[in-house]
This record gives sequence, structure tokens and C-alpha cells, in this order.
Amino acid sequence: MKPFRSTFIELRSVRHHVREWGEPGKRPLFLLHGWGDVSATFQFLVDALRGDWHVIAPDWRGFGATARACDAYWFPDYLADLDALLTHYSPHESVDLVGHSMGGNVACMYAGVRPARVHRLVSLDAFGLPERTPEEAPGRYEKWLKQLATPQGFRAYPDVDAFARRLMRDNPRLDAERARFLAEQMTEMDGEGGLRVAIADAHRNVNPVLYRRAEVEACWRRVAAPVLWLVQADPAWRRAMGVSDDMYRAGAACFRDFREIGIADSGHNLHHDQPQRVAAEIERFLS
Repeated sequence: MKPFRSTFIELRSVRHHVREWGEPGKRPLFLLHGWGDVSATFQFLVDALRGDWHVIAPDWRGFGATARACDAYWFPDYLADLDALLTHYSPHESVDLVGHSMGGNVACMYAGVRPARVHRLVSLDAFGLPERTPEEAPGRYEKWLKQLATPQGFRAYPDVDAFARRLMRDNPRLDAERARFLAEQMTEMDGEGGLRVAIADAHRNVNPVLYRRAEVEACWRRVAAPVLWLVQADPAWRRAMGVSDDMYRAGAACFRDFREIGIADSGHNLHHDQPQRVAAEIERFLS
């Protein structure tokens, strides 16, 4: 595996952990992880990169080794944290962004909010969510308040191997070596002799703010950078998430310079299942 180093920086009063591969001064490449994940998720993708990159991958607030900010997490905070991160590492130049899942959705929105800051944009299986109806709001707020009053933590595991087995059950394509590496990077001591996933408990709570796809698509229409969507070749998971084929096509049509590539024999974690193919497509696009 390519060696990484851990850096801790203050972004918007929150101590962020940033994982870096390669040397400063090389072309920067920013990798943004998804919900429930950490920056180490990109290790296999970085191993497959052929170019001489300075790869920069933060743990989002409340994930991994980044500080737990509060008892609630809001999507706009990720945009602001990303903006602060880019100001820290690349204050004057536009950047190449690669985001997986939630990280891809953050990247796509950010590229529309700050179009001059993004040079090229790659989304890994991130295409937004379906529109929510206003009638859902009272129930969502009520559920959220109940969860705040009775917080529920993530389950504990006796050791790293137990969590690695769980990762392999969730993704049968993941081999034992990679599963153990991820398990080591994604867990922390629970204070009772076991391990827990390194995620703030508040991330378990429902988001009381309804998803408004029309607003997201308005951001997408402002993206000036060329955009590559790498997605599972099989659309079943996307459809199960509620994103219909028509909704998907309408979203893709928002981008001015858009291309899409389906990755065969892969689940949602494209960068775990097919890191060589994903790395090759990313570098071909960014070149």
C-alpha cells in the first residue's frame, strides 16, 4: 500500500483529520468520502493511481478522527468545510474533486455554488436523492426530537476481525485483507474493552430537513467544470434508493459538460470493488 500521513487542521472551529498521499507541490487531487465512511476508504484507489499526485482526503466532521462537532449535523456544513479545506490547501487555483456517495453529492453541489473553484469533477455513484413532500416534515421533526432526547449509539464489536467480517457480509466482493484494513481504519475503542465505528452517534438520527431536489439541480446547472459520473452498471441500487430513470436522466442533463461510465461487477463502493478501473477512468478524465 502507498504510505499516507495524517494531518490535523482547524476548519471552522472543528479539528479535522486529513489523510494525504504523495508530496505537496504535486498536482492536488481531493477525495471526499461518503456517509458512514472515512478517508481511508480511498486507499485502494490511491494504490491504483499511476500519476504523481498529492492526494488530500478529509474525514468529514463527526467521522473518523475528525472532531465530533455537536448533536446535529447539517449538509450545508459539509459545503462550508470543503470550502475551508480548499482555501487551506489551494487558495488560488481551481481543483480536481472526486467524491463518493454523500461526498459526491457535496462535490456536485459545491461545484455549482463555487463554479470557479472546481477544475474537474468526478462523482462516484452519487446522483442525489428523490424529492421529499412537505407533508413529511412534521413527522420527521418529531422523530428527530425523540432521537435527540434518547440518543442511540452505533453497535460495538469485540475486535477488528468481527467488524471486518461484517464489512464482507455487506460487500461480498471485499476480500479479507482489504476488509481488515478498512476495519482497522474505521473503528475506535469504545471504552468498554471493545470497538465501535468511528462515527458520531448523532449521525444515526434522521435529518429533519427534507431533501429538495429542485434546489440541488439548480446548483448542478451552475457547474462550469467538466463532470464525470462513474456509476454501477446495474441501476437496481439507484432505483431502490428512489431515484427513477427519468429523475436520473433529468439530473444528468443539468450539467453542461457531462459524461457517464458504468462500472461492471461493482456495488455502491466502486473504489473498493474495481479500484484499477475507477482509477484509470479518473486519470483519463483528469488528463
